[in-house]
Formats: sequence, C-alpha cells, structure tokens
Amino acid sequence: MYWMLLKAAGTPVARKARALAAEFRAQTHKAGEFQALRLQELIGRNADSQFGRDHHFHEIKSTADFRRRVPIRGYDGHEPYIAKVRAGDLNALFGPKTDVLMFAMTSGTTAQPKTIPITREALNNYREGWKIWGIQAFDGHPEMMRKGLKPILQLVSNWKEQYTPGGIPCGAITGLTAAMQNPLIRSSYCMPPVTMGIKDIEAKYYTALRLSIHRRVGAIMAANPSTLLGIVKLIDREKETLIRDLRNGTLDERFQIPADVRRALHRKIKKQRPEVAGHLEEIVQRTGRLLPKDYWPSLDFLANWTGGTMGAYLKQYPEHFGNLPVRDIGLIASEGRFTIPIHNGTPGGVLDIRRHYFEFIPEDQAHLEQPETVEAVDLIEGRNYFILPTTASGLYRYQIHDLVRCTGFEGRAPVLEFLSKGAHISSLTGEKLSEFQVVSAVNAAVTGLGLPVSSYLLLPSWGDPPNYSLLIESRDLPNSNPASLERLSRSVDSELQLANQEYENKRTTLRLGPVVTRLITDGSWDEFKKRRLARSGGTAEQYKKPCLLPDLHALAEFRLVDGVGTS
Repeated sequence: MYWMLLKAAGTPVARKARALAAEFRAQTHKAGEFQALRLQELIGRNADSQFGRDHHFHEIKSTADFRRRVPIRGYDGHEPYIAKVRAGDLNALFGPKTDVLMFAMTSGTTAQPKTIPITREALNNYREGWKIWGIQAFDGHPEMMRKGLKPILQLVSNWKEQYTPGGIPCGAITGLTAAMQNPLIRSSYCMPPVTMGIKDIEAKYYTALRLSIHRRVGAIMAANPSTLLGIVKLIDREKETLIRDLRNGTLDERFQIPADVRRALHRKIKKQRPEVAGHLEEIVQRTGRLLPKDYWPSLDFLANWTGGTMGAYLKQYPEHFGNLPVRDIGLIASEGRFTIPIHNGTPGGVLDIRRHYFEFIPEDQAHLEQPETVEAVDLIEGRNYFILPTTASGLYRYQIHDLVRCTGFEGRAPVLEFLSKGAHISSLTGEKLSEFQVVSAVNAAVTGLGLPVSSYLLLPSWGDPPNYSLLIESRDLPNSNPASLERLSRSVDSELQLANQEYENKRTTLRLGPVVTRLITDGSWDEFKKRRLARSGGTAEQYKKPCLLPDLHALAEFRLVDGVGTS
C-alpha cells in the first residue's frame, strides 16, 4: 500500500521536476540573457532597501553600472546590514513584501559564525536546484523509481539551533527543506525530521542505520564523504549492538538521544526484526564485518562532494560500498546552490544561471584590490576562477572564497569544478578554517605558553581521521621535547575550537584528529619561499609567507626533524 501511495504521489512530482530540469537545460543556451535579466530582477526588487540606497541601485542600468556602484566584499562587508536584519529591520537588505524564514549559520572567517538570511525566494531557489539535481540523478539510475522511489538515507541538521532577538530561527537550511517536504515524499527518507534533535554525532549515525538498515535503501546522500564513511564504520564497530536492537525492537540506551526524540521514534523502532538480525549475523559470520556492500545490495548510487580534497575519502569507498557510482551534489553552501551536476563520476556541475547572478575573478587577479571580473558566458575552459554570486539572500558580489575550474559548457552555461576554499581557507571535513583563525589561535597559544615562535605553517594531513600539522623550524623551539610539543599542540587545538565552531564540532565528533606540532629542519622557510616564487613567478619583495595552506601534498615537501614532533 505504501509503495502504491508513494508512486501515485510521486508521479506528478516527478513530471514537474522533469519539466523543471528540461527548462533549465534549455535556458543554458541563453545563459547570458538569463544572467542579465536575473541581475536586473535582484537590483530592482531591493532598490529601496538601505543597501540599495547606499549603492544607488536606482541608477544601475547595466552590469558595468553594477560593478562601479557595488564593491566586491566578503561576509564581513555584508554583516552590518545582516545585523540589522537579525534585529528585525528587513529593509536593511530587502525591499517590501520580503520575508526572512531563517538564518543559515556557518563558520565565518572570524570567531563569529556567519548568519545568511534565507528569504522565501532564496529557499525556493535552493529547493528548485535540488529538484533538478534529484530527478536527473534518479532518472540516471532507473531502479531508484521503478516501483516507486526507493528509500533514501540522508542526514540533515536542525534549522532551529537558536533564535534571533526577533524570534527568527538560526540553523541549517537542510533542516528547513526537510521539514517542508511533501509528507508522502518525506516518508521515503529514512531519517524523520525529529532526528534533527540528536546532537551527538555517534548517536545520530547509529540512529540513521537503526532506522534504515532493514529497508531497501537506494541512495545515501551527504555533503561530505566523511559523513558516509563515519556512519558505516560506526555500524561495523557496533554490529553486535545493532543486531541486538533489531532483534529486540530497541534503540540502545548508551547513545545520547534526547528523551523526546526517543519517544517520537518509538513507533518506528519498536517492531522486532529477527529476520533482519539473522541476516546480518550471517553476513558477520561469513565476512567478519558488517559493510553496506553486503547488507544493502539495493544501493544504486552515492551522492556527496567529490572535488577538492574529497578524493582521499573516495578512495575508501570500494572497501565499504563496492563499485557504486558516485554523483557530486554540486557546489552548495549556506549562501545557496551554485552548480547542478548532471553526470556521475565528476565534480563538475552546470552553473545555476537561472536563480543567481555570477561574476568570476581570474585566479591570477585574486591578489588585486580591484580585480577585473568575468561574466559566466566568458569563462575559458581549463582556467581557474573565484566565484562571486549575487543572490536573493541579500548578498552582492559576494566573495565566498571558492576557487573553481571551468571544465566545459552546457549550452553557454559553464560547467564548474570546485577546487578549494580559497588560497587561505582549508576545509578537510567542512570546518573551513581561515588564515585569520589560525593566526589568532597560534598567537594565543604561544603567548600563553611563553614560546618564542616567530614563523609557522598549518597544513592539512591525511589520516583516519585527518588532522592538521603545525610546522615550526627547530631553531624556533631550541629546548623542545615531546612533552612541550604536545602542550603546544593541545593549546593550538583548543584555540582553534574556540575560534571556529565547525572545527570544534569536527573535533568533538572525531571526524578530525588533534593538531600535531612537527619540527622541520632549519632553513626550511627559505627553501619553501624559493619553491613558491618559482611556481608563481612573483618577486621576493611581494612574497608573503602563508600561515595556512589547504594543500594535502605540501607536507611531503618539508624535511621533518627525526623523532621529534612527528606522529
């Protein structure tokens, strides 16, 4: 009966989504026209806002006018206006009849989290992008919808983590979209919205598998592949607990699940499933492990980011999932969805030219105070750019620090591949550490410990889990020993957690390991400078040594002092 209802409800939903996807593909052939139109819509709608008046929106008649009137700026440049919106003054950023449903929270480049206004239009844009992505992904794997939509395992976060003084919720936009799903469509998702209330990450992972392992799951979706690996690795460790819970119709009390969430989930977990428990026991007896490639032969594909540093995680997929196809979910942030991948096995996605206006800074101009920007239709295949969106969330020429590569075109809309979070922002598991945060954390740590450190570099290090290595020349710590290096590592790690809430979350949930201080040979910084200048072609006078590099391969270029500071 369930599948009949879902199929009956899903068919018109699928037809609408296919029509939307077809419309999008057609619009890519007129990408330039749609971009110009979108800019004028956004400018005209908010011309009477404080931001619009401050930047003379009424005088903007062209993209050239827009560039002259509105400077490129990051979140900090928008924050004074956003602060007024948080306080209830919507006119600071928006025109009349605009409502703000929530603020999406994410790490800023300072200690304070960013709060991005999510208007009704911004939410609709976000949901439309998912519909286009979803129907193409499902149609690309016909088994997903052959007898109605197969169950989907996707974790979402709470959209009501806190509230502004005016009572507007702040949290994750994924939670709001889940809460607004059609009830019948929502029933195909294994995790009900109430599970947003589970804050402990292991409890959330365990609950996800407890609610889904008996179902014929067709797809698993998460932004970061570390989440998928975290779920399946936990269940392999907790296989005896899971089998017992399935047999008894329980949810183990060891996991930190709020009482109200447990009560709400009782109906879903109270049914005893001895046949499923027996099947899992047979798998464990035969293989010694409990892996999704054995208990979920129904899986059709996985969905998560595949660009940037994600490749290191994807190498672990075959061990756990077999040779399943992986589809990138696109360049998505709290600020909006910017690309829509339409093929498996590539991080490239088609720029969403319908709902945002975009400019791009060529990579070689990123250091300029006033770089020349490029229109979407004028990108050059094979070149790298920093993306500057203008959105319905009140962001204009927004420097999000995402470096992308143009890998081709769909019609006249560029296909973009995410490369990294800017030159001075690192994100292994979504923590988005900024150089500002690193400098503040290390300075606080060395000052507190009375250490004479004058130069350092923080680098991402791959491992299980990954972590960050703090490199310091041995002459900067002449009397160091393993104990003193450990104290410095702990202090820097603590300061980073104070500076960045997402780094703290990844550390608390063990998705990131602790900082490790590593001593490098004297003269390493001079050699490092020579290498960087040789690559960039810059001059020594212009050189500025970074304190953070988002490069997983950079650590291999340094000579470590044997036996000291290494893990």
